[in-house]
Amino acid sequence: MRHGKKFNHLSRKTAHRKAMLANMACSLIEHKRINTTVAKAKALKQFVEPLVTKSKSDTTHNRRIVFSRLRQKEAVTELFREVAVKIGDRPGGYTRIIKLGNRLGDNADMAMIELVDYNEIYNADNKKKATTRRSRRGGNKAKAVAPETSTSNEEE
Repeated sequence: MRHGKKFNHLSRKTAHRKAMLANMACSLIEHKRINTTVAKAKALKQFVEPLVTKSKSDTTHNRRIVFSRLRQKEAVTELFREVAVKIGDRPGGYTRIIKLGNRLGDNADMAMIELVDYNEIYNADNKKKATTRRSRRGGNKAKAVAPETSTSNEEE
């Protein structure tokens, strides 16, 4: 019986599933976003987020733990150098899954999984909202009109 076992096996044996998730995680760290099926994206999110949490503290022990899961030295160094610096203050939720629709060949649900802090579109909107202000009084119009009238008085 599989009571209480919530891990998606993705119709693969254990070794195949671990190798596939490790390869997908390395691709996600390298490219910052990848397209895959929704089920694989959800499984990859569970696989990657603990590794990103480990990368926040750069110790030899954490590097060895992450390397045992990822199995690529370049991905581990990029995770600890670049990704961990960018997400250092975030308490969790390092990835975002965006559903894309269905694949043309077999109608599978597709999704894009990405590292949250590397998406310039979403981050730019948050910064713009924080800096823009609207006033009901229209103070900018009054300031723009006042200098024009003062210059016309000086000319006469």
